[in-house]
Amino acid sequence: MDERRQFSRLNLTSDAKLISGENQWQTQLLDISLNGALIKQPQELTLACQSLTLEFMIHDSDICVQMQVRIVHQKNQQLGLACLHIDVESISHLRRLLELNLGDASLLDRELERLFGLN
Repeated sequence: MDERRQFSRLNLTSDAKLISGENQWQTQLLDISLNGALIKQPQELTLACQSLTLEFMIHDSDICVQMQVRIVHQKNQQLGLACLHIDVESISHLRRLLELNLGDASLLDRELERLFGLN
């Protein structure tokens, strides 16, 4: 599946939570991209949840990244999430995190263009 990816992914293990209305589930972020994330499936989560928010803190900072997501696949107790919406502040922090760890700002610029349909 990796050969079809259009967005660079960063392996990033971090505590995270999924939020749906008043419900919250603690989980573990496994990797992240500008277009989505891979997380451990919370045991209590029913896959019927339609509107979810993924929230996690960037290591060694007080920066919280939030994105509205939907579940696109489930396998081996992991959930693949597609980003439906991310605010400007969160995407700026996520872009910087990816840039620092992947080392290629031009690649991320192309991915942002692809994400927003600018190309």
